[in-house]
Amino acid sequence: MKHFPVFLAVEGRRIVVSGGGEAALAKLRLLLKTEARLSVVAANPIDAIRKLAVAGRLTLINRAMEPGDAMCASLFYAANDDDAEDARVTTLAQADGALTNWVDNLGESQFITPAIVDRDPVTVAIGTEGAAPVLARSIKADLEARLPRALGTLARVGKTFRGAVETLPMGRKRRAFWSEYYDIKGPQAFDEGGESRLNSTLEALLNKHLLKTPVVGHVSFVGAGPGDPELLTIKARRALHEADVVIHDRLVTQEILELARREALIIDAGKEGFGPSMTQSDIDALIVEHALDGAHVVRLKAGDPTVFGRLDEEIDAVNGVGVAFTIIPGITSASAAVASIGQSLTKRDRNSSVRFVTGHDMKGYAEQDWRSLAAPGQVAAIYMGKKAARFVQGRLMMHGAAADTPVTVIENASRPDQRVLESRLASLPDDISAADMNGPALILLGLAPRAALTLSETFHEEIAL
Repeated sequence: MKHFPVFLAVEGRRIVVSGGGEAALAKLRLLLKTEARLSVVAANPIDAIRKLAVAGRLTLINRAMEPGDAMCASLFYAANDDDAEDARVTTLAQADGALTNWVDNLGESQFITPAIVDRDPVTVAIGTEGAAPVLARSIKADLEARLPRALGTLARVGKTFRGAVETLPMGRKRRAFWSEYYDIKGPQAFDEGGESRLNSTLEALLNKHLLKTPVVGHVSFVGAGPGDPELLTIKARRALHEADVVIHDRLVTQEILELARREALIIDAGKEGFGPSMTQSDIDALIVEHALDGAHVVRLKAGDPTVFGRLDEEIDAVNGVGVAFTIIPGITSASAAVASIGQSLTKRDRNSSVRFVTGHDMKGYAEQDWRSLAAPGQVAAIYMGKKAARFVQGRLMMHGAAADTPVTVIENASRPDQRVLESRLASLPDDISAADMNGPALILLGLAPRAALTLSETFHEEIAL
């Protein structure tokens, strides 16, 4: 992020625009929505700008800009449509101590003005770091269509009621009140009777929420998928947005954690095989503690919580204290991994079943039905198998698996740093060691990357140009 988004207080503060043409007027149309004191410096302003000055909407300095014209200005815009003049006035304004924007020149600007959706006092700002202004305008148009015109009125009236709402406890109860007002009761009242109905609606709604019996929290067991935020389900995103507490494991990516509600408490409950870990009983206790305190707890697990996620132990813990729960599945890493190599987990005339197995469990390396896994044509997704690779290789070959059985190791499946290692069973441990894989990896036994995958990737790269 090269530009940090802020909302600057400009009430009563000075903003200066250098330029008297259409570029300056376009910027003024936006600035006139603020409560700032506007000054325009222009030798030959167009009639529209002169009329604004006559109407008292701005101060017109009818000459070329001189040193001191931007003194005490919070912001300065160079909008002369002349590179040499814009460079000159930008230098003068910076010497006067103003933050400067050279219109349509990102590299020479100290700040940029985003695309804005105005539902005063609700303001949505959209920025693309100057890389895609057309995209910003497209997003703006979409939001303009989605956000009701009454939203500003609802927010303005709601603001006057915030003191009264402080009688509700901070957190979930207060959020529930405002959600019902903005999503249901407020729009209904406005449609029925306009702004005059909103205060009585707020009072009735507050009484309703004050009399509500405190509720026990809820636990959502949510699958975060393999790591790519775009593979997160809509239901999972909604749960993160509504969560009071997010308890996540170590494989959940930062990009996904950033989708949680900003006020949510984020707790790292990471467990690592053969390494330091938070005990399962401690994780269970955390979930129960926050749920009994009335929180909506999201237990966020990488992949799918029903696949090697110790889900049953945590469900037993919340069931034991009478806390309700829901399970929101995610895309398991096996699905992402096999997709990344252009293959399918099952194939007619090759295998009618696929095994999901783990390389190790609580007792160490995990024993499996090695004889059936070693049979020709079998496919298995081996989770947590990287450190157990030599053990897996030994067991399979001991039970008759062919040395040249194809094996593919996918590290960080679906993520930008994904790596694919093509190997054979005979060389699997040595190949993993040589590749120096440090991230989470899944082993696909019996599958090699599809040869056509390279051509597919080339095609997608070409059409993106």
